[in-house]
Amino acid sequence: MPTQVKTLKSPRGLSRLLFRLPIGMYCLGLGGLLGKRAVMLDHIGRKSGVERHVVLEVVRYDKESGACVVAVGFGKKSDWFLNITENPRIGFTVGKTFRKGTAIRLNEQEAGLELVHYEKEHPLAWKELAHFMGYQVDGTEEDTLALGKLMPMFLLRPDDE
Repeated sequence: MPTQVKTLKSPRGLSRLLFRLPIGMYCLGLGGLLGKRAVMLDHIGRKSGVERHVVLEVVRYDKESGACVVAVGFGKKSDWFLNITENPRIGFTVGKTFRKGTAIRLNEQEAGLELVHYEKEHPLAWKELAHFMGYQVDGTEEDTLALGKLMPMFLLRPDDE
């Protein structure tokens, strides 16, 4: 079973600025430089009602539908997680393509299977990502599947799918 060895906190100060830099890239029309491995998620603040933006790593991108899967790397206290849990109507941009859609939370089994797929497609990135998010995994498929119980994930589904 994977263990969480550290709890990530939302970035502050200079780290926050660096994490938000990709938002500026998307706003300038340069999101295409990040390819299909990143998505800018537009969501509504649950308290403010104001549109918010976050750029996330894409776990899986479906070329045909434009849907993508993302993980909640900073935990269940992340503002974007809380916001889309309350209001799943979203907009999202992958590359230069913007879509309106719905954020659908995956169940634990679906999340685990997505992580297994990601690990197979991007083994080096997976090791770094798991470590960065504070999880210790033993490298087995069972361990990766079990991480789906700990890490919430969402399907960003376009309206036209």
